[in-house]
Amino acid sequence: MKVAIASGKGGTGKTTLSTNLASLFAESGEVVLADLDVEEPNSGLFIRGVPIFSEIKYKMIPGWEESTCILCGNCQEVCNFHAVIYLGKQILVFPELCHSCYACSELCPSSSLPMVRREMGVLEHSRAGNIIFIESRLEVGQEQAVPLISETIRYVDRISLPEGINIYDAPPGTSCPVIEATKDADLVILVTEPTPFGLHDLSLAVDTMIELNKEFVVVINRYGIGNEGVENYCRNNDIQVIGRIPNSRKVAELYSRGLIINNSVPEFRKELKKIRDYIIKKAGFGNK
Repeated sequence: MKVAIASGKGGTGKTTLSTNLASLFAESGEVVLADLDVEEPNSGLFIRGVPIFSEIKYKMIPGWEESTCILCGNCQEVCNFHAVIYLGKQILVFPELCHSCYACSELCPSSSLPMVRREMGVLEHSRAGNIIFIESRLEVGQEQAVPLISETIRYVDRISLPEGINIYDAPPGTSCPVIEATKDADLVILVTEPTPFGLHDLSLAVDTMIELNKEFVVVINRYGIGNEGVENYCRNNDIQVIGRIPNSRKVAELYSRGLIINNSVPEFRKELKKIRDYIIKKAGFGNK
């Protein structure tokens, strides 16, 4: 069961929910938590595991070999991302635009664009009790998060238990990284807050999930502030709200110190259990 925790904007509580939900699941068995916000991962501030494995991740980009190139311009024609340009007597490659689709390399009649490795970030695997924690961090200056997110998900798939729970702490927003992080999820939990800004960005996230044909539900964080706009929007659009995490100074204090909240705030744990039970029911794992 792959559960992606996403939102239309940053700061709504995705990491709070992801880490504490993983902590709750870990009370009864193993759970995988993967931080897919590779541009700014922060789940590791709360899950302090023992390192197991670390690996530099690479993406493949074309490298031009001038000596064999016949300057046919085919590479420019087949590149949908304008990463390869035929200019006079040379081929220019822009690594930042390349999506590693291999089209230019595979379709080059003179094999003059062999794919070469380029470092894009690092993946780290650690363990904290029953929590298997995977975190990837994009190299400073890299333009694209999607290839590293894709590599991270593939790694998680390799190490996951067949009947386990994988929790993905997704990037914020509705752009390509979010789509990559959620496209294979069995369930997407959209975290929002009951404010006009929260409602606006929730509606964007909902539109994205509908476009991706993903099953999704909503969790309202900081419940009790703001207004009824989010509740009314969900009710009017038949969107299920599976949790309402109360606004609490105690929660904010624990979060600011990098602590897990699950066992310290009863009203928080009560809502967290509702979310856990919903996931278990959806997964068909019975009442573990």
